Amino acid sequence: MDIEEKQAEFIDHFVNQASAQTGAVLGSVILEATSHPSLFAFSEILAVPTVAELEGTENSVHLEVLRLFAHGTWSDYKSNSGSLPQLVPDQVLKLKQLTVLTLAETNKVLPYDQLMLELDVTNVRELEDFLINECMYAGIVRGKLDQLRRCFEIQFAAGRDLRPGQLGSMIETLSNWLGTSDNLLISIQEKIKWADAMSELDKKHRKEVEDRVEEVKKSISAKAEVDFRGVEDIYSEPGGVMDYEEDRSRPKRRRHPRS
Repeated sequence: MDIEEKQAEFIDHFVNQASAQTGAVLGSVILEATSHPSLFAFSEILAVPTVAELEGTENSVHLEVLRLFAHGTWSDYKSNSGSLPQLVPDQVLKLKQLTVLTLAETNKVLPYDQLMLELDVTNVRELEDFLINECMYAGIVRGKLDQLRRCFEIQFAAGRDLRPGQLGSMIETLSNWLGTSDNLLISIQEKIKWADAMSELDKKHRKEVEDRVEEVKKSISAKAEVDFRGVEDIYSEPGGVMDYEEDRSRPKRRRHPRS
């Protein structure tokens, strides 16, 4: 089962919990959701009306934490840690996992140096242990650790929640891709038509050559027949070429000596 499918039941669970709570009590629901080891999507919880109502209230910090886990990274947390509550260890782990997913959105080959910087990891062994145990075993990424090139080659990464404004960008990207695909399809169809036309011309030319060959064969055959009949006529006409046996059977004339 894919990571997205596994999350569906957890998302429903926390959406129901958040819908039944208001105010400060939502803080515990958000803490539990952002600490859950199998939950990596939070937009549905953000969309719950009671959660959205935290905006501008004394409990809005819980909303900011949820937004951080929906769209942010570990670096974002460090930059805004003064205005956010301290994260528990499970939240720190989760945010670093989400950071890897964010990096994988734009680059499928992640250098070790970049990962260690983004995740606050001090050595390669610690980084590789994190990628294997907390990312690949969790099913959120699949890839290959290249120790020689010091990079993580990503083959699959789970998707994160769409950031505000990202949907429009995705629609534009897909529209451009669709336009390119349409143009490519038109070009392919034109090439197919050209190939069909050339095939027809080739067939027509081949037919003309075959017809011409047949005409030449018939012409040669007709000429050979005429020549054969002419030779036959020569041998059959009286006074024509004498038969060799007939010539041998005739008596020889004797010459008389001159007086």
